[in-house]
Amino acid sequence: MTEPVTQPVTQPVTQEERHEITLVVNGVARQARVPARRLLSDVLRHDLGLTGTHVGCEHGVCGCCTVLLDGEPVRSCLTFAVTVDGRELTTVEGLAGPGGMSPVQRAFAECHGLQCGFCTPGFLCTVTAFLRDNPAPTDDDVIEGISGNLCRCTGYQNIVKAVHRAAELMAEESE
Repeated sequence: MTEPVTQPVTQPVTQEERHEITLVVNGVARQARVPARRLLSDVLRHDLGLTGTHVGCEHGVCGCCTVLLDGEPVRSCLTFAVTVDGRELTTVEGLAGPGGMSPVQRAFAECHGLQCGFCTPGFLCTVTAFLRDNPAPTDDDVIEGISGNLCRCTGYQNIVKAVHRAAELMAEESE
């Protein structure tokens, strides 16, 4: 008895539709052609080469992928890139000003508010928006303000100190 000859079943190759999007990223208009399901974190990292935005949990829990969308913190690992077409993004690469590091970045460095640095970009973006809205926070305000960002290396003490130091630096700059 001969065995039946089976032929592999081939699925038709389908091209996923791509959408042209324009984003203003760190003050520069950038374009990308992306599938509808492409995450903003992937566009930033892989299409635009902005690898400062880190991806941790991929569930929006850790905050590592936080960027500023029109000035507000968002989780780029939960955001479809096509939904932000035409909007303004600031990543960790865009926080520094022409004179160097931003007050938040300087404070994190001064106060040792980081260890391995993986979570730092998300914290920096979160704290930048937080201090814009709350320039003189209490300890409880700071703890609440950073509660959506997780750090596995620190006990948060130096991060809280860094937020307060950043608030001081920002107040000094505005005088």
